[in-house]
Amino acid sequence: MPELPEVESLAAFLRERAVGRAIAGVDVLGVQALKTFDPPVTALGGLTVTGVSRHGKFLDLDCDGLHLVIHLARAGWLRWRDDLSGAKPVRPGKGPLAVRVRLAADAEGLAPGFELTEAGTQKRLAVYVVKDPAEVPGVAALGPDPLGPSFDVAALQRILGGNRTQVKGLLRDQKIIAGIGNAYSDEVLHAARMSPFKIASTLTDTQVADLHEAIVTTLREAVERARGLAAKDLKAEKKTGLRVHNRAGQPCDVCGDTIREVSFADSALQYCPTCQTGGKPLADRRMSKLLK
Repeated sequence: MPELPEVESLAAFLRERAVGRAIAGVDVLGVQALKTFDPPVTALGGLTVTGVSRHGKFLDLDCDGLHLVIHLARAGWLRWRDDLSGAKPVRPGKGPLAVRVRLAADAEGLAPGFELTEAGTQKRLAVYVVKDPAEVPGVAALGPDPLGPSFDVAALQRILGGNRTQVKGLLRDQKIIAGIGNAYSDEVLHAARMSPFKIASTLTDTQVADLHEAIVTTLREAVERARGLAAKDLKAEKKTGLRVHNRAGQPCDVCGDTIREVSFADSALQYCPTCQTGGKPLADRRMSKLLK
């Protein structure tokens, strides 16, 4: 799933290529992706992209005051096309292509744009056309942005205080902290040398400060690594920058211990026993306890 660093990089990518261009049209090929009907998606035609921003994992294209808000979900992605003038028509509902955004042709006759695709059968990619991004329920419910100026150690302390949630789940909850998903929560906890099953409210002041440092540093470093990359290269860069996520069975870069995995019904987490759990492997959550 694209998380804060990838979405931030996609926003920067679109700022360079889409801002200042008029929208020639928006083709919705996956009808399930369009979540709004008023204003209609056709209202975007002829408007100019004046800005691109990010809200958590949401992309927001400001088109003369009307907003095209995109959530790529777990299996969605954005593919930039230098010229869509010769793009073949696609039958709605066929293949991974969900939405095609066509921009006006330039002086050379090239009509660039981008396509939103989604692999698999669980279609969760979402597109909204709204007058205000806050009209999107997921945006309105977002917690603080971990790279925002208000997200300091005291803010994290307030979030954690009295919260009996495991810290892994807390980091992934978009209503608590915006933008962190399964991959970067693994990375943050490894950097903080913290068990994913630790209860949030039990963290000491030192651990809260360490966790805050790990969140901000991990995300900033990921954003910096992706800076200037084309959209097509972001997935590969993300994989190469991960220290524990999706690396079960490989040696930890910090201590050399074998990275382990805990599986859930629809996801998995990875961690280093030596760095994070005092050398004790965590049981699969289907067993719901530490191995003795």
